[in-house]
Amino acid sequence: NLRNDRATPTEIASYYQHYVTKMGLEKSFACGTTVTSVSRVSLESGCSVWKIQGLQRRANEVIEVPFSVYAENVVLATGTHDIPARLGVEGENLPFVCHSFWELEAAISSGRLDHASEPVLVVGAGLTAADAVLAAHHLNTPVYHAFRRPVSDPALIFNQLPKLLYPEYHKVHQMMSQQQHKVGETVVNPSNQPLSSPADDTSPYTSYPGYLSFPKHHVAAFRPDGKCVLEDEEGLQTVVQVSMALVLIGAHPNLSFLPEHGRPLALASEEPISCRRNPLDVDPYTYECVKEPGMYAMGPLVGENFVRFLKGGALAIVCDIARKRSKKRQENSTISSLNIQLTNCTLEA
Repeated sequence: NLRNDRATPTEIASYYQHYVTKMGLEKSFACGTTVTSVSRVSLESGCSVWKIQGLQRRANEVIEVPFSVYAENVVLATGTHDIPARLGVEGENLPFVCHSFWELEAAISSGRLDHASEPVLVVGAGLTAADAVLAAHHLNTPVYHAFRRPVSDPALIFNQLPKLLYPEYHKVHQMMSQQQHKVGETVVNPSNQPLSSPADDTSPYTSYPGYLSFPKHHVAAFRPDGKCVLEDEEGLQTVVQVSMALVLIGAHPNLSFLPEHGRPLALASEEPISCRRNPLDVDPYTYECVKEPGMYAMGPLVGENFVRFLKGGALAIVCDIARKRSKKRQENSTISSLNIQLTNCTLEA
């Protein structure tokens, strides 16, 4: 079933790791490294460069060793998944409430989650939330899906993606649209519905058995017994029983190694950096930070949600650094040529 044969984030990460080995790039990677500081310093020669400091845990060693690296250019490519966003509601720290897709994959891999489990609650309407819906649905695990916006909201990422290029996300959008909880209607546990065969016409889960969306709802509370309280815009509450709750409402980057956590580099310097609302301010052609020459940023930090192979940040940055080096070589060549001419000339009174 090619329509549903979507690579998981774990598989993609594995691909990247194998690519590094296959292409002999290990010497260019410093694994087990934590960067603690990136700052501008002036050398004795008068040149201004970046000083990168941090800790590295080498292979088969427990102790982290401090290191320092000096560089003319620094590229920020940390992504924005370091610090998951939280709802800030009662019970969010309960063991069954998770904040990353990886925790869902771990539950599936360990067998803790399967077709016989109580429903999974997915909170959020972004691509990661869609990945979670697909993963659970393909496992035949029932899914409750709650999100604040209406399905027709133009700001939803699904309403911005080409249907032909992203059929799996279009499928999730169809599920969100066609299988909605009706206000005042009693919630039927999707666990009681057939998941692998079409339901009859009287079933509320005719199109997508085992899935139910809650548009314009938010989580009011999580309870220790595995119940989640969902509330709509009118304040009406619905209580659902779940085996696992996945709060996937975005994340924030960890830029603690930069002064003021990198805020001065953002479009709105007084606000925290956010992929969607307040990305880093970069030149659209070179991806160099507008407020810090020699510092570049790419990926989610500048609002790009997808990996670009032949276009986008990576290529733009490489081209700009190559241009700078070429210009520097030309300047050095000109100075060298001028010095030779001055050495060979004779000054007469």
